[in-house]
Amino acid sequence: MKRLLGAYLSTLAAFLLLDGLWLGLLMGPTYRDWLGPLMLAQPVILPAVLFYLIYVVGIVVFGVLPGVRASSLGHAAGHSALLGLMAYGTYDLTNWATLSGWPAQLALIDWAWGTFASGVAGAAGYLVVRRFGSL
Repeated sequence: MKRLLGAYLSTLAAFLLLDGLWLGLLMGPTYRDWLGPLMLAQPVILPAVLFYLIYVVGIVVFGVLPGVRASSLGHAAGHSALLGLMAYGTYDLTNWATLSGWPAQLALIDWAWGTFASGVAGAAGYLVVRRFGSL
């Protein structure tokens, strides 16, 4: 249980760090420009916290744990990235298809980012588990 918690916390830390850099420093102003009035001045914290807590469970269950069982960093990163491809694709493609003013470039960039960040976070969780013992 301790190692599972370690996998979760390390994956969560990696994902939060990556997404924080992405949203806070790299793309935040661009998202504001592209989304205009659709974007809140301040995000609603509870849904954001719930997203991160739940989504990282998915990365651990579908990416990190299968990677540990296969003793493969590539397996962990690949399955985690696949989860990101599906989850962020669902979000971005649905918004692009249904929301007026949702830019195509935003959908594609965010989709690629979610895939990448999920893969890296899954790899980080895998490396922590492998370093401190297998599940």
